[in-house]
Amino acid sequence: MTEDDKYALKEFLRAVGVTAGVLIIFGIICLVIISFSTDGDKPLNSSLFEVVDKYKECDIVRYAPHQAAEYKYFLYCEKNK
Repeated sequence: MTEDDKYALKEFLRAVGVTAGVLIIFGIICLVIISFSTDGDKPLNSSLFEVVDKYKECDIVRYAPHQAAEYKYFLYCEKNK
């Protein structure tokens, strides 16, 4: 094995190590972002529904599909048994 081959092997291994390190750091950052964006108990899409008021015995619920500026409202009345 010549000196040129040893130098090329060192450069290749260094590049592989740097690439692996960057990918690992990117993966950790993605996991941290995902863990902060979820609330544990609440499913991801539960923020689409929000109780904004009451009418008699019912909740007025606002629904925002796809976090758009368009809102839809409906009444949610729990049946008493």
